[in-house]
Amino acid sequence: MNDEVLFTVKRWLTVPASVLLLCVATHMGEAQTPAAKMETTAERDARMKWWREARFGMFVHWGLYSGLAGTWDGKPVATTGGMEWIQQRVKADTATYAARAIPLFKPSPSFAREWARLARQAGCRYIVFTTKHHDGFALHDSKVSDFDAGSILHRDLVKEIVEAARAEGLRVGFYHSMIDWHHDQYEYARSQQLPHPLKGLDYPNGKRSHAIYQKYLRDEVDELLSNYGPVDVLWWDFSAVDFQGDEAWRASDLMADVRSRQPNIIMNNRLFRIPEAGFTGMGTAAISAQLNPRYGDFITPEQHIPATGMPGVDWETCMTMNSTWGYSEHDHAWKSAETLIRNLIDIASKGGNYLLNIGPKGDGTIPVESVDAMRAIGAWMKVNGESIYGTSASPFEKPEWGRCTRKALPGGKTRLYLQVFDWPKNGKLVVPIAAAKAPVARLLATGRRLSVSTSGGVTTISTGTTAPDRVASVIELDVADLPARP
Repeated sequence: MNDEVLFTVKRWLTVPASVLLLCVATHMGEAQTPAAKMETTAERDARMKWWREARFGMFVHWGLYSGLAGTWDGKPVATTGGMEWIQQRVKADTATYAARAIPLFKPSPSFAREWARLARQAGCRYIVFTTKHHDGFALHDSKVSDFDAGSILHRDLVKEIVEAARAEGLRVGFYHSMIDWHHDQYEYARSQQLPHPLKGLDYPNGKRSHAIYQKYLRDEVDELLSNYGPVDVLWWDFSAVDFQGDEAWRASDLMADVRSRQPNIIMNNRLFRIPEAGFTGMGTAAISAQLNPRYGDFITPEQHIPATGMPGVDWETCMTMNSTWGYSEHDHAWKSAETLIRNLIDIASKGGNYLLNIGPKGDGTIPVESVDAMRAIGAWMKVNGESIYGTSASPFEKPEWGRCTRKALPGGKTRLYLQVFDWPKNGKLVVPIAAAKAPVARLLATGRRLSVSTSGGVTTISTGTTAPDRVASVIELDVADLPARP
């Protein structure tokens, strides 16, 4: 038995019994409902465990738009903003767009290995990549489409990426757009809120049948979930208040079919756009800290970090390194490595995951700015990753000096990781906990013990005046009797 087969067998042996029952019911033709309704809390916790512990993943937006690089007719479409939407930005019909974009999309033989190695070097535990974006071009070898990598490039790019990711020990996630600007039966006029290049115009091919598109969507997803072994995450994108869920995508049936094929899969909430699914309206900030499991497993704040996290809800901030998801040669608004590292810390301190995006070029090479930033994150994580992986949210509100994460230790003790952004100039770090017994403090990077005192409802650590790390120095603090947060 080779390693890949053994890996697959071990993964499927962890399937909860309730989900196996769903598989049987589905294949017997019984009514399909989202599997989350059948799970116990313990089963859901077991399924979500790896994701909750991972904390850091790499997002990849890559497709036909990548070769265009934010340029149309020799001119920049914009210097900021998402260039994966370039077809919609220039209002191009699908034939014109394809004729311009396809000749510029030339993946190198080694692109996937380079992505996976960079993700591992950065300390990412999983990778989520675009199997199909809104332009409708699929990266796999599809039997239900001729607008795909198999038909046009004679390559299965999904297979290449999956194999490279697994070779580096990464979990694998598929981003898949329900919106499709290419399919000739997608009824874009049924939504006033979802984008489309021909929005406001009559269908070029006359009357359409959205039911035909819904079947195509399901058939294409079935291919992705049947041909590449275990898939860890399915990242749907996206719905509108006026067109979502069962009406738009037959979402309940789609989710049931997904779980029947991939029982351990984790799905986001974007098949729906309703309060029960964590949305309060349109826009990336229109989210709330509530999620009925029947609508997905986690909430997806985009381009921002919730101020106080989302207690009791699984969530993941997705974010670009500059201002575009897909590659643009004109966008130079790069975030510093310091900002990205501190974002990761901030998110972990609030109990969330960080899905950080790269936008490769048309040949699959990654912009040097992204490579440099990911390597800088990796260098910090190599020393301090213990303070991120497998941690939970801080037991107190964010202090002025930085952030805090925590882990449970044997014997009822708690280990706090104090990630110090602003090292105390007086050499005294004040932590807002009132432990009855003085905690034990050490520098995470070196293990050097630091003296600790408790008085007046706070704990004070003697740190010295020189910060070990310019971006974020980490002190681990073992507390025997951590007080409950008021």
